[in-house]
Amino acid sequence: MLRNRYIVLVEDDQIMGTSLLQRLELEGAQVLWHKQMARALGAIRTPKKPIDAVICDIGLPDGSGEELFSTLLRTGTPPPFLFITGQGGIGQAVRLIKSGAADYVTKPFEMSVFLERLSLLVESHEKPFQGEDFPPLMGVSVAARRIESLIDKAATSSHPVLILGGPGTGKDLVARRIHDLSDRSAAPFVTVNLARNADAKEALFSPGGGFDSVGEGTLFVSAVSKMSAGDQARLLERIDAGFEGRLMAACGNDLEPMIEQGAFSSELFYRLARTEIPISPLNTRPEDAVWLLQQLFGKLAPRHAPELTGISGLCEEAVRSHDWPGGGRDLRARLLRGLAMATGPLLQPTDLFPERLAKPDEIMSLAEARDAAEKAQIIAALDRTEGQIGEAAKLLRIARTTLWEKMQKLGLSGS
Repeated sequence: MLRNRYIVLVEDDQIMGTSLLQRLELEGAQVLWHKQMARALGAIRTPKKPIDAVICDIGLPDGSGEELFSTLLRTGTPPPFLFITGQGGIGQAVRLIKSGAADYVTKPFEMSVFLERLSLLVESHEKPFQGEDFPPLMGVSVAARRIESLIDKAATSSHPVLILGGPGTGKDLVARRIHDLSDRSAAPFVTVNLARNADAKEALFSPGGGFDSVGEGTLFVSAVSKMSAGDQARLLERIDAGFEGRLMAACGNDLEPMIEQGAFSSELFYRLARTEIPISPLNTRPEDAVWLLQQLFGKLAPRHAPELTGISGLCEEAVRSHDWPGGGRDLRARLLRGLAMATGPLLQPTDLFPERLAKPDEIMSLAEARDAAEKAQIIAALDRTEGQIGEAAKLLRIARTTLWEKMQKLGLSGS
């Protein structure tokens, strides 16, 4: 049940943590153990791989499990949480369940009962696609895993697929992954991009066009919303007549208003949307933006900037908070430019966002300067104490709660 599952354990008690770690690893799980809320927050926000479950003690030395869960809720949907609590914390655990946590167990507990509850939790949660040949495609967030689940389901049928999403969201990657996972993977994958070739009649229906060359493979029509009314009618006729291959289409999020205005055929929409896969924008999935940065850095840095050894924490925070109107395409372009300009050894925010550098005739306001100075000092203190908020607060001569509030205000995770 737990074999190859990736589980984050948040437990400050050495004996309890060691016991849970050993038993979970005996069950075949991969476990990442953190003893502090601040360290766990960073690990869950920017995981190295999709997280199947988080086991979290409600009482932690630098905060609480409830504080950790609530903080994660503010920026997205956390992985399923199984809370551990004493008798006095049952009310708090019930509150967390109402807020969206998956389950809780009360100390002391039988290990067999704990493992059964955890297994049920993991099994009921949507699984990421597993297998070395097909690693995560969209990221590590819950939203990304939902997309991967829809991809897996779409790969098992031959119905048309409609992929919806803004620029740079990876619609072509989704189509290709469905094809590669399907029983058509050995047949051709033919792409017709109507954003580049507006003549759909020639690109799709002429001799040597998409329908003529796809055979039993997959025909992927990108920017389908750009089709003329006549070409929409031709495509509808071809779908109804049937053909050996499979049809997938993609466009932005503009189809519904086009249907209401009569600019796109509702009949064609319902034929294409037998299976619909919406892709949420990257700015709603900040953990996936950081994941994508790490993936692209690993591929591009050795070739374009071999002297760089990694990505700074500040750079990851900047990527997390950016709006990314161009999606992953924008991120890749910024990274390539940043690799060319970076002086190393770590990639910095100004490498990706040079526009944030003050111009010669500009000066920061006192408030901006104060925030920048505070952020630098907090980062230095956290680095010296290895993320221990209590110890960092002592170095900065402020209360732990004050430090935590400042970290939230300045967008620091503590990792």
